[in-house]
Amino acid sequence: MKGFSLRMFFTQNRLQSVILWLAICCAGLLVLSPGLLTAMRLNEIAIKYGMYAGIGLLISCAYILTRIVNYFLDEAICFLQDKREKEAIIEKIKLLDGSERALLREFFLQGETVLTLPQDEQAVKSLVTSNILALLGNQKHYAIQGPTSDYKISMRARGHLNRQVLRFPTGEPNKEEMDILLKSRPDFMNSLISPR
Repeated sequence: MKGFSLRMFFTQNRLQSVILWLAICCAGLLVLSPGLLTAMRLNEIAIKYGMYAGIGLLISCAYILTRIVNYFLDEAICFLQDKREKEAIIEKIKLLDGSERALLREFFLQGETVLTLPQDEQAVKSLVTSNILALLGNQKHYAIQGPTSDYKISMRARGHLNRQVLRFPTGEPNKEEMDILLKSRPDFMNSLISPR
């Protein structure tokens, strides 16, 4: 979460505690029987400040209700965003072009979970935009080649990438099939960029 700090967390928790105690105290003054209030020596306070206790109860209940509604709205928004991202990934995987498919195959051909790739490469940009590749950072700049960063296949996309999608041969590839796979590798893989 951006801008989150420990101080803000404790301040927010303190405020919530105060509001909760305010609600409990106000509700107690309004709900408890007169006999119990007299025994606790709070009967005069309840009579004198009953209207303020009612207002305090309304304000604290409104605050608590707002926090609950905000929590459920945040959860619903996160759920919908996750659902949209999954749908976008599935849709993009159905429409992968040759360069994007070859780029994804590299992770499996090299047996690496993280690869250093050029940021300006169209296939890289497209796969990052569709949430199939996740940018990890470690940015470097090369005079000839341009900027590179470390990338990995996102957790959401992994479950949808299989041999059929990546057009790997079934079973162990023979020499001819392996040659075809190596020839279809992206051009930039043979240049300065190496696996992490």
